[in-house]
Amino acid sequence: MEAFEKIKKSPALGFVKHFPRAHFIAVAALSVVLVGASMLPSDNASASRHEQVIAIPALSQVDEQPITLPVEPPPPEVKQTPYRISNQTVRSGDNLSLIFKRAGLSDKHMIGLLNGNADSKRLTKLFPGHTLEFSISDEGELVELQYVKSRLNKLVYTKLDSGYDFEEIVRQPDIHSASRSGKISTSLFDAGMQANLDDRLIMEFANIFGWDVDFALDIRKGDTFKVLYEEKFLDGEKLGNGEILAAEFINQGEAFRAVRYVNEDGESSYYAPDGTSMRKAFLRAPLDFRRISSNFNPKRLHPITKVVRPHRGTDYAADRGTPVWAAGAGRVIASGYTQYNGNYIVIQHGNNIQTKYLHLHKRFVKKGDRVKQKQRIGSVGSTGLSQAPHLHYEFLLDGVHRNPRTVINKLPKADSIAKSEMARFQNQTQVWIAELEPTTNTRYAASDILSESAEAKSSL
Repeated sequence: MEAFEKIKKSPALGFVKHFPRAHFIAVAALSVVLVGASMLPSDNASASRHEQVIAIPALSQVDEQPITLPVEPPPPEVKQTPYRISNQTVRSGDNLSLIFKRAGLSDKHMIGLLNGNADSKRLTKLFPGHTLEFSISDEGELVELQYVKSRLNKLVYTKLDSGYDFEEIVRQPDIHSASRSGKISTSLFDAGMQANLDDRLIMEFANIFGWDVDFALDIRKGDTFKVLYEEKFLDGEKLGNGEILAAEFINQGEAFRAVRYVNEDGESSYYAPDGTSMRKAFLRAPLDFRRISSNFNPKRLHPITKVVRPHRGTDYAADRGTPVWAAGAGRVIASGYTQYNGNYIVIQHGNNIQTKYLHLHKRFVKKGDRVKQKQRIGSVGSTGLSQAPHLHYEFLLDGVHRNPRTVINKLPKADSIAKSEMARFQNQTQVWIAELEPTTNTRYAASDILSESAEAKSSL
């Protein structure tokens, strides 16, 4: 406070206070001019500024730093096909000439291909559903033909200066193993479908055990099954199912097991775990049937003639046209027609055994033909003295009629594994047999993917 009073009473401030206002403005303006003039550089200083030299380092002294520019990916290359592509699916009743014409080609092109390579004859056997891919030039010439049988197999014919080049492309699928289990409530087919088995696997399963189990008459509610089989994959996509590797069927408390074995010649068949063949010398039933309409009966009353006379065979009811198989290998000694039997076939087998097949719709073998077991010899019909489509099947041993459904149990089975081959059989099949053993993880009508066994797979 005292300092403020001292400044306020200072003589200098009093002088300024009484200084004329016009003079004060003039002095202020002169001061501004003098300050501005003092800030201008001298002539020497200006010359020095314009003559200053700035040293620039040589390029070799500068650190080279690569300049990275963002690189844009090139636009996707558009594949230009120099030929016109025509895909043709083989239809029922098609021939090669018709397919060529649908593709816009003539018989001249077809003949040129057929004469251009010996392997082109394989094109004469086409199957509905297969695909032929034609590559045709702008001039209308056949440049390449691919006959696609499946995703695993195709035939490729490529035009050369003279003739055609041929290549067969075969791809191998990846094989995995899977298992399904089920319990019978009505039929094997229904239980198999509930377990997500396809038709082919169900029928193959029935064929494996068909010599021991009559799946039309012997099965009971509560019977169980387990199937170990192959699944085929290509590029991660499932193509379908392969062979049954092992299977088990428990029928009325009795267990039946079978395992697939491939011998040194590449031939496969099914055997019990001890090496006994699952296949008997004769089929239990020579067809897939709905039911047995009449059993073997020495004192049956005939439904048409109303006369008591022996029924020396078994009648299997089935749809007209159902394939009829040879029950065993043999030679056809009769194939003809009579008013009573209708279309009939008689086969002579070894060991003084004959089988007869009556009331057929059609016959596919003639007298003197050699037949193999389960070869189709005819189809179910209702010819002769018959009320409805069925197969009348007879079995004769040493000239005496025997019950076809029971006599095969007394006949020898097919050849079993030889002792010299038993070690190879066990080495190949033991892993599959082990998979049939019951576990706490078994779930009926469910799928359990199994790990592959490299050892067993290599032997298969």
